[in-house]
Amino acid sequence: MFNNTQARLRRLGRSLEDASADLGASTWQTFRFVTLPMMRGALVAGAILAFALSFDEIVVTTFTAGPTVQTLPIWIFGNLFRPNQAPVINVVAAALTIAAIIPVWLAQRIGGDPAGTRI
Repeated sequence: MFNNTQARLRRLGRSLEDASADLGASTWQTFRFVTLPMMRGALVAGAILAFALSFDEIVVTTFTAGPTVQTLPIWIFGNLFRPNQAPVINVVAAALTIAAIIPVWLAQRIGGDPAGTRI
């Protein structure tokens, strides 16, 4: 998430923020109405990447969670090879797929091209 946000901030430049300050906006107003809308796509993309990578790091999760904590990746991995749990795992996987598709769709809607430039 940090890398996405930092890359977007580097590309933005300061001209719009300077123009906002010249027009009398406070620092908070500049952040709220200028910087944050331009950062929205990078923040959503970073959150989606963090969500997806959290399921890839099962080893790190196992070491850091401790014996009493059961996160969703640990639960899925623990029940993966139990034949009677297959329908439950399929439902959880389908729900996670849908939960991952919705933010991607929202990110495309929020950070996509303006309506006038679409073909």
